[in-house]
Amino acid sequence: MRQFSRHRRPAGQSSKGQPIRFWGRHAVLAALANPERTVKRIWGTREALGQLDLPPVVPINYADVTDLARLVARDAPHQGLVIEVDPLESIYLGDLLQEEVDADSRRPLIILDQVTDPHNIGAVLRSAAAFDAAAIVTQDRHSPPESGVIARSASGALETVPWVRVVNLSRALEEIAEAQYWRIGLMGDTDTVLGSVLDGNKVALVLGSEGDGMRHNVMEHCDVLAKLPISPRMESLNISNAAAIALYAVATATP
Repeated sequence: MRQFSRHRRPAGQSSKGQPIRFWGRHAVLAALANPERTVKRIWGTREALGQLDLPPVVPINYADVTDLARLVARDAPHQGLVIEVDPLESIYLGDLLQEEVDADSRRPLIILDQVTDPHNIGAVLRSAAAFDAAAIVTQDRHSPPESGVIARSASGALETVPWVRVVNLSRALEEIAEAQYWRIGLMGDTDTVLGSVLDGNKVALVLGSEGDGMRHNVMEHCDVLAKLPISPRMESLNISNAAAIALYAVATATP
């Protein structure tokens, strides 16, 4: 059986960094339910905490709404709950690809090139969860770290969808090709429509940032470039909307 190499983090780096705070019911409940997530403490109103079945090992701090507002980003909708957690452990691309091959899985991958807005990352994670994508893959230097904004935007999907960070996205795409994925770069400047290149193969959807799009070297590591069939009156879509539509197209394609 083919054993895929691992894309590791640069020497000296670790997925474990400073504790981060999540807020909002969906993000907090998902973190508590994730056995891979280390929960350090939780703050909440008596009403909100009274609705939770909390593990006895989690330190609980009762607080009013005003106190909670001081713990999170300005105007963040905390819904009476704030939690402090450690970042998740690194997921290595080779491990994930091997698991997908061993399971004979045909779930798609989402590759994001220079997408830095945490709201967009969170929304893409949410769409990835909705359409059962295997993972999202980003480059360390061109993507944000885990944060409360991402967790809130992902509405729990940060805990369920693997997020793989790699050092070099082009090399990662080479490894993805070795795992028999058809790499489709999404862009507007092409005559090829996405639906015409979906033939039942395993798919890795590659999306660039809204401003600069895909970098040239990343584009060269795609097997085909395709566009979504949107109206010419619309120049482009938000990256998270484009990802959701593309994932739907993959999910409903017939070989």
